[in-house]
Amino acid sequence: MRIFASLKIAGRALRRNKMRSLLTMLGIIIGVGAVIGSVSLTTGATKQVEDQVASLGENVVTVFSGNFTSGAMRGGWGSAPTLTVEDAKAIAQLPHVLAVSPEVRDREQILANGLNWNTQVMGESPDYPQIVNRTITSGSMFSDQDVRSLAKSAIVGKTVVDQLFPGENPLGETLRIRNIPFQIVGVLTPKGFNLFGQDQDDIVIVPYTSHMHRITTRTFLNDILVEASSDKDIVQAQNEITDLLTTRHRSKEPDFTVRNQADLMQRVSESSRTMGFLLAGVAAVSLIVGGIGIMNIMLVSVTERTREIGIRMAVGARGADILVQFLIEAVTLSAIGGSIGIASGMTFSWLIASLKDWPTVTPSLWIVIAFISSTIVGIISGFYPAWKASKLDPIDALRYE
Repeated sequence: MRIFASLKIAGRALRRNKMRSLLTMLGIIIGVGAVIGSVSLTTGATKQVEDQVASLGENVVTVFSGNFTSGAMRGGWGSAPTLTVEDAKAIAQLPHVLAVSPEVRDREQILANGLNWNTQVMGESPDYPQIVNRTITSGSMFSDQDVRSLAKSAIVGKTVVDQLFPGENPLGETLRIRNIPFQIVGVLTPKGFNLFGQDQDDIVIVPYTSHMHRITTRTFLNDILVEASSDKDIVQAQNEITDLLTTRHRSKEPDFTVRNQADLMQRVSESSRTMGFLLAGVAAVSLIVGGIGIMNIMLVSVTERTREIGIRMAVGARGADILVQFLIEAVTLSAIGGSIGIASGMTFSWLIASLKDWPTVTPSLWIVIAFISSTIVGIISGFYPAWKASKLDPIDALRYE
């Protein structure tokens, strides 16, 4: 019964000073709201990045050509031609490899329908859509026979279609790359921008042999896209590719590098988590400030209600009862402030998602953590004022003016 009586008295005290109670809760509201908002935004951004990385192909291993070194000048991976079609064919025979696409790429000015457009022209194998998890909306992918015969077949992205064939069906139409006619046999399903800000629909795909022998005269590849047989076999496939190319190239130092999507996803996720913890840490400072505010107000409240405390003690209230009463007031302030903060943070996240088309995810675990944190802040910040109140001498308290 003492607890219920303390709750009743605490509630009456808070209602008596509504504006002060609201201002006291403001620090907690801002702190909890900032935590929920920042975690929602960073979690949503992390999920979006992970989805985009996964959309590039979850079991993809990419082999990049070597780096350029001339005296003191050094280029990055891909600056020197070291990969060949024969390398790609040898990789395709490895036990943990499911599909391979030798890749060559250049930016070219293409012409069609009386219009022109500068876009990325990529030479790939028929396995390319399967490897990078892309589909074809209309038409079909070129075949292995098209690769062998250096066919003038092309697959185009939506951006290219919009620029060269606005409002038209491009299937069967001809576009010219370096004045060489290619027939459009398929249109890729739109995919939008990737996590690097590149338009994945601004692309033309042709057989890699046609690119190497008709559009350009190169004999080396930019890189090789490889799909492992399963996500569990990525590391095994990566090791097999490394051993194979080391043997084939017979170089003292590797003139290639091998990377997989799992590495990229892990690095992106780690960066996003780090940013999330930093933002949550900054928001946690507001919780501390809010706790200090509660402590200050409770100390003021103890001073203002010294005579009331003396009267309660005089009629039989124990020090523990006074301690519980003021702790309940502090915890009530922080709990209500935490609840409002959670609602505010979720509302803010929803507004950002609606106005900026920014995906947000609010993990339920963080909601629980934020609420518990606000309650703990209330207990910690309210304990000293409550303890001070419980230690007042009843006679001195009754004499206080």
